[in-house]
Amino acid sequence: MAEEKTEKEGVKEQETKEKSEKAEEEKVEVPEKFKELVEKIEKMTVLDLAELVKVLEKKFGVSAAAQVVAAPAAPAGQGEGGQEPKEEKSVFNVVLTGIGDKKIEVIKAVRDVTGKGLKDSKDIVDAVSSGPQVIKENVKKEEAEEMKKKFESAGAKVELK
Repeated sequence: MAEEKTEKEGVKEQETKEKSEKAEEEKVEVPEKFKELVEKIEKMTVLDLAELVKVLEKKFGVSAAAQVVAAPAAPAGQGEGGQEPKEEKSVFNVVLTGIGDKKIEVIKAVRDVTGKGLKDSKDIVDAVSSGPQVIKENVKKEEAEEMKKKFESAGAKVELK
């Protein structure tokens, strides 16, 4: 039993040594305000890191996956009327441009879509009077259409950009 612990400790020490050697090679300069956080992350296992990424994605409504947007290049003159064909967008930003008469319904829709609290949702709706407000960014087409329907049923004006 003691031999197993010693062997595990030896493997762990070797992994730590390899990590520190890699860190020395890369020489990434970490700002002072992030040093404690980076040190904690360095001590985490791969499984813990994967779980942390999932939590952050849910909490902030973002994706850690790299966005790859690749479109095949069409030869000139292949589109309609000699113009290049337009790409159909698959990712949209949902922008609230007007709130209409049912302000409370629009606030409820903002809360539903964004998951924000009542005050934050109200602040967004109030800010529409000074200019359009982005409700959600990088949303898939189907989800963006659903959001648009929710807002329009609440009496708001929405654009998908």
